[in-house]
Amino acid sequence: MTVTVFEALKWASSFLKENNRDDNAGEIYLRHLLGLSRSSLLAEQRSEVPQDKWEEFQVGIRKHAAGVPIQHIIGFEEFYGRVFKVNEHVLIPRPETEELIYYGLEKLKRLFPRGGSLRAADIGTGSGAIGVTLKLEAGGWPIDMMAVDISEEALAVAKENSLRLGAAVDFYQGDLLQPLVDKGVKLDIMLSNPPYIPLGDRETMSEVVVDHEPQLALFGGEDGYDLYRRFMEELPLMMNETFLIGFEVGAGQGETVADMLRVTFPDAETEVVFDINGKDRMVFCCKE
Repeated sequence: MTVTVFEALKWASSFLKENNRDDNAGEIYLRHLLGLSRSSLLAEQRSEVPQDKWEEFQVGIRKHAAGVPIQHIIGFEEFYGRVFKVNEHVLIPRPETEELIYYGLEKLKRLFPRGGSLRAADIGTGSGAIGVTLKLEAGGWPIDMMAVDISEEALAVAKENSLRLGAAVDFYQGDLLQPLVDKGVKLDIMLSNPPYIPLGDRETMSEVVVDHEPQLALFGGEDGYDLYRRFMEELPLMMNETFLIGFEVGAGQGETVADMLRVTFPDAETEVVFDINGKDRMVFCCKE
């Protein structure tokens, strides 16, 4: 049976909708299998899909319909213009986290003189997306980049991504900032996307997330704030006189996390930043 690109996409869209999945996954997966850009795929609508690719496509789409994230089937996710390997041991990087880095870089440039060496940490690094991207995007601000994760399996993925993308990052296994506290490290910059989902939300979440992404990277205790509370105990031991702290937060959590930082660093400037969708997704604390 020969199938055109148009017919393959139509089948996938219909099948995924029937199974309450994002029908856009079909296009993402077919682009991956055929090695085409989005514009090239759309231009090839009447072209036939090779039989082996059509069979592979059907298997992958059925897996996704059954709950496996399309990123796990493909094996990667794009983040800040780069391709990061992902698997069941790491959180799939989200577009919101790109904004954490974007605004973090803007604040970095305002706070620190160009050319000065900085020491930064990505805590709960997962795939390494934050640490690797910050290292590669900092430009004229040389950064001694460190990344920490409690999961040995996650660190293996992060190390692979940093090597492949050419980012010099030092990785440490441990709980939050503890490995760096033990080393007596002082930081200029700390960025983190910690687990912040309240445990009670588990029941209403998609099985694509709950069953396939690491629980350690998702849930932040009964109210979602457990990790932020622990950060407030450890951060004062770590930060230099001039510093930048940036957190990703769940929608609706911004002011609570900001208040924690205001109490912990009363002399610093703390603000909640809204993402492109108008949700409070980032909290920054800066001291000049």
